[in-house]
Amino acid sequence: MDKGKKNIVLTGFMATGKTTVGKLLAAELGYEFIDTDCVIETRCGRSIPEIFRESGEDVFRHLEADLVLELAEREGLVIATGGRLMLDPANAAALSGKGLVFCLTATPDEILSRVMNNQQSRPLLDVTEPGERIIELLEERAEGYRRFYQVITNDKSPEEITRELIDFIRAD
Repeated sequence: MDKGKKNIVLTGFMATGKTTVGKLLAAELGYEFIDTDCVIETRCGRSIPEIFRESGEDVFRHLEADLVLELAEREGLVIATGGRLMLDPANAAALSGKGLVFCLTATPDEILSRVMNNQQSRPLLDVTEPGERIIELLEERAEGYRRFYQVITNDKSPEEITRELIDFIRAD
């Protein structure tokens, strides 16, 4: 790996394309792809919903923070974060200091559509009105997400989003 490759961090709400775009972006740039949720699941031998249920959110957030410190020491990574990871100021500072951070966004309707078309478990949306819950969560997180460069993913293919990010990165 070349010395001095800035990390690329993709953050944002669930179902905005962080993992899909992250894999494409890493392949295009010749970087390693890291999905923080997947790393934590592999290390713990449990899914994120199981970690939350069996150990609690505080334990999960500690696992995230420990992983962030590890990743901040590395270069040449495309990192797809969990939806709240970069809302923690310490995590944001650690990862922002070593790379570029992009917040992938989508409208609540688009997010709901993507979630409903995906079989992945989404405990935060295990409610009677998931559309309303998405709006509530987006409002709660809006200020934190606004700190990062916004990339709208509505009506764009993962390849189009990847191209947009590459154009931005190469211009930087």
